[in-house]
Amino acid sequence: MLIRIVKMTFQEDKVGQFLQLFEETKTNIRKFKGCSHLELLKDFNASNIFFTYSYWDDESCLDEYRNSDLFEEVWGNTKKLFADKPLAFSAKQFITVS
Repeated sequence: MLIRIVKMTFQEDKVGQFLQLFEETKTNIRKFKGCSHLELLKDFNASNIFFTYSYWDDESCLDEYRNSDLFEEVWGNTKKLFADKPLAFSAKQFITVS
């Protein structure tokens, strides 16, 4: 499993547009082949910083999504709203403490 974390900083006045876009597309992203989990996290202190946290079966599934029309539409509309360059990380589970 691949865990994908993307940090996005939005222009303050564009947060509402982003949230509307996420609401409209979240189900299609979550149902994309290989995606088993999707969350939108909000920074604890900054109202314009969000993170997507998603689980993918493997890197090829994430790549398939990143090369899809859905990604092109979502990312194309999302990046217009940024105030800063996004940061993306791919990780895998290493140690789980229960």
